[in-house]
Amino acid sequence: MRVSKEPEERRNEILDTAELLFFSKGYTKTTINDMLQAIGIAKGTFYYYFKSKEEVMDAVVQRIIEAGVAAAKQIAMDPKLTVHEKLLRIVMAQKPDAAGRKSHLIEQFHEADNAQLHQKSLTETILQLTPVLTGVIKQGVEEQLFHTPYPQESIEFLLISSQFLFDEGLFHWTPEEMMQKIQAFIYIMETTLGAKKGSFSYVTQMFAQLPQDEGGERRD
Repeated sequence: MRVSKEPEERRNEILDTAELLFFSKGYTKTTINDMLQAIGIAKGTFYYYFKSKEEVMDAVVQRIIEAGVAAAKQIAMDPKLTVHEKLLRIVMAQKPDAAGRKSHLIEQFHEADNAQLHQKSLTETILQLTPVLTGVIKQGVEEQLFHTPYPQESIEFLLISSQFLFDEGLFHWTPEEMMQKIQAFIYIMETTLGAKKGSFSYVTQMFAQLPQDEGGERRD
């Protein structure tokens, strides 16, 4: 007997099931029929909520990054925090904790079959975080902490470079290489934003606090 569910509950059920399948079988190998069989619904029910597997993927990725973006917005609006406190807390709010769901999902992103899902996640994170961080940078410009005529574009370049360069699923830097790149990234941030030398030294602390796997390597 088919159980009738509220639209939002049914939609979330489809997303929960799709997420599990994407990360167990891989996005490319998962079919709509796999989802239908796992949930026990008809094709018509699926297509009522989603037009395609790609649309389901978009919704899954959106849910993954939604919490981090919401936290970033809340931090950015806190009048008690300084500009640098906001930047540090926003970036740290995006990091996965070692035992959390997000950490598990990021591990799965690095599987070859999930490359498309990984790319979508990185792109959406950059697109959604850029407006939040741009607002913080503009505050820094108003307070004479930064001197750049391109706050949004600066953040876009910094986000894109950091998201890819420091992704250990894509690159396997030695600890020495990583430290060199972190120091270079700090220099580039300060130069690009027209910030005082040393004002972004806390970025080193940020990377030191990222969770590690069982082999002692950092997880991004």
